[in-house]
Amino acid sequence: MTRIALDPFVRDLDGESAALRAAGPLAEVELPGGVHVYAVTRHAEARALLTDSRVVKDIDVWNAWRRGEIPMDWPLIGLANPGRSMLTVDGADHRRLRTLVAQALTVKRVERLRAGIEALTNASLEKLAALPAGEPVDLKAEFAYPLPMNVISELMGVDAADHPRLKELFEKFFSTQTPPEEVPQMMADLGTLFTKIVDGKRANPGDDLTSALIAASENGDHLTDEEIVNTLQLIIAAGHETTISLIVNVVEALQTHPEQRKKVLKGEIGWDGVIEETLRWNTPTSHVLIRFATEDIEVGDKVLPKGEGLIISFGALGRDEEQYGPTAGDFDATRTPNRHIAFGHGPHVCPGAALSRLEAGIALPALYERFPELDLAVPASELRNKPIVTQNDLHELPVKLGCPFGGDA
Repeated sequence: MTRIALDPFVRDLDGESAALRAAGPLAEVELPGGVHVYAVTRHAEARALLTDSRVVKDIDVWNAWRRGEIPMDWPLIGLANPGRSMLTVDGADHRRLRTLVAQALTVKRVERLRAGIEALTNASLEKLAALPAGEPVDLKAEFAYPLPMNVISELMGVDAADHPRLKELFEKFFSTQTPPEEVPQMMADLGTLFTKIVDGKRANPGDDLTSALIAASENGDHLTDEEIVNTLQLIIAAGHETTISLIVNVVEALQTHPEQRKKVLKGEIGWDGVIEETLRWNTPTSHVLIRFATEDIEVGDKVLPKGEGLIISFGALGRDEEQYGPTAGDFDATRTPNRHIAFGHGPHVCPGAALSRLEAGIALPALYERFPELDLAVPASELRNKPIVTQNDLHELPVKLGCPFGGDA
């Protein structure tokens, strides 16, 4: 089996994803830092593995980990071994940790956040409208980032004063280019910051999920301090990164498919279709690290060996022709059915999927209603991905907003 090295600079994600699919349903890959794992690249096989009890999150199953081959200064160590949370445990322990989060993120409870999301969206649009007319704007920094970060922070009870430090640390956390000598300190600093947040909520609880996790631990659910801190870090990280990329990717998709964009603005294509097709076609999450095989597992005509690591290559399986037919590579916002698994599948499916969809479903229509003449300020070929192998994340999204509401300046 030929090993495919994932590009740490993510210079051609589409080409890399195509190469992974061509390698078959199970590809042998090399992660940045020379770490060897396997990747599942096809939709059907991914669904099966994501519900297979022989594939677990326990890092002590990993041969390379047990042999001491994974250094603590590996740039991706925080994704492979982020500490005990619902991301890293299975079975009853996973259900215990996940239940509390799932109760806070039900569709009904998420819907209660709608008014706040609308207010935050409108405030961001007002700031955009106040910028100098005609000048390029980084829509990611000015619109796509603030909304999800503010929403998830409000949900978890994180003070806005912590946002700059969180942004700085998460940049290093996800990047393949963080110098190894900085990785241990970055991980320690994240732990210190989230411990401070948890300690603050323990002293002054509020109507937020962090306070609920603390209260649950005191009422018999037996969550440890480590579990609370790591769960908070997990939700903050996943809860804003995925939605930022979703908003950015929708704008990029519409601006590079003008005929579909026209139909969306005329109401001939619904925003739900646009969002779901973007989740499939240009998924916010390119690869998810990491699961481990407790025994040899057949995947198509290949075998995932016992003790080896497995990543889920969502960027590859989202355009799987065996699942979506010969037009799998096309962006088509009218596609039905569109049974993608961009938010995962099985026990570890993303509990924040409804919240991410709600945010995008409010922010994007409002953006285009306010700025219907919005256009890319550079050719799409010049848009560059950040050096992050797990997130499909652009450095920036330069746009020209045009006149608000399409009127004269």
